[in-house]
Amino acid sequence: MKIITRIAGRLVKAAIVLLAILVLNFLLIHSAPGDPATVMAGEAGATDELFLEQLRIKFGLDQPLYVQLWKYVSDVARLDLGFSYRQQMPVLDLILDRLPATLLLTGSAFLVSLVLGVLAGVLAASRVGRWSDTLISTVALIFYATPLFWAALMGVLLFSVTLGWLPPFGFETVGAGYTGMARAMDIARHLVLPAVSLGLFFTAVYSRMTRASMLEVSQMDFVKTARAKGLSPRLIQRRHVLRNALLPIVTLAGLQAGQLVGGAVLTETVFAWPGIGRLMFEALAQRDYNVLLGVFFVSAAMVIVFNMITDLIYGIVDPRIRVQ
Repeated sequence: MKIITRIAGRLVKAAIVLLAILVLNFLLIHSAPGDPATVMAGEAGATDELFLEQLRIKFGLDQPLYVQLWKYVSDVARLDLGFSYRQQMPVLDLILDRLPATLLLTGSAFLVSLVLGVLAGVLAASRVGRWSDTLISTVALIFYATPLFWAALMGVLLFSVTLGWLPPFGFETVGAGYTGMARAMDIARHLVLPAVSLGLFFTAVYSRMTRASMLEVSQMDFVKTARAKGLSPRLIQRRHVLRNALLPIVTLAGLQAGQLVGGAVLTETVFAWPGIGRLMFEALAQRDYNVLLGVFFVSAAMVIVFNMITDLIYGIVDPRIRVQ
């Protein structure tokens, strides 16, 4: 009963936060300069006032802002994210069509950065002061300081243009007609450069944080006690040091997992990856308000979901912590 009450409380808080984000995004988007009716009329080649007025009435843009806000919140409560002026289709369908590509890219980048970063951090901490520790720390610092777009462009220049090992952009080879395993391998080859580019920064962060956290934990009294008992260094590192050093890594991983969905805009644009990040960039240029609001809503919802998952993982990593 107590657990159900806690979960219900977290869900209510999440709904309130999501509603606040929804309203704030709506007001910010509608306070931006530019008229979507003018953009649509310009693309149709008609700019007279009568046509503009017809467009505003058709899409409800002639209504007062509070009426538009109430209608939007009511529609979202029914999982209706509106209609795209530009794409001429429901926003929810657009996002569901693009979301798998974004989840594949961000999920791959998340796993690559988390696994490589933690392994590098553990190796550096276990060999502190040696040449391998210096090498890992130097490489991590380079990754940390390298701008994402520069790393992406250099990756394309080296591995696609010069060596010809990997495709430079796109989700798969257009017109190749691959199916089954051949298509999966083709998508995997297209995924390597964007996933690595997106994960470089967090690989460096995980590496540095894991190293620092393990060195801090290894000086604590319970670790000294374990050494005094004669436990093997590997057992102490795995059971006592690494487990306690993982808490800040779990915190950062939860933040990264949520932010990657909205933060993949630059990577998807550079590599022409057909995800919701690129969809958001296109909607911004076209002033397609409903698509922008839909992408913001989905990104915010995923951040909240990942934060709740992170809270649950805390209890698994360290049973002393209880989900409040």
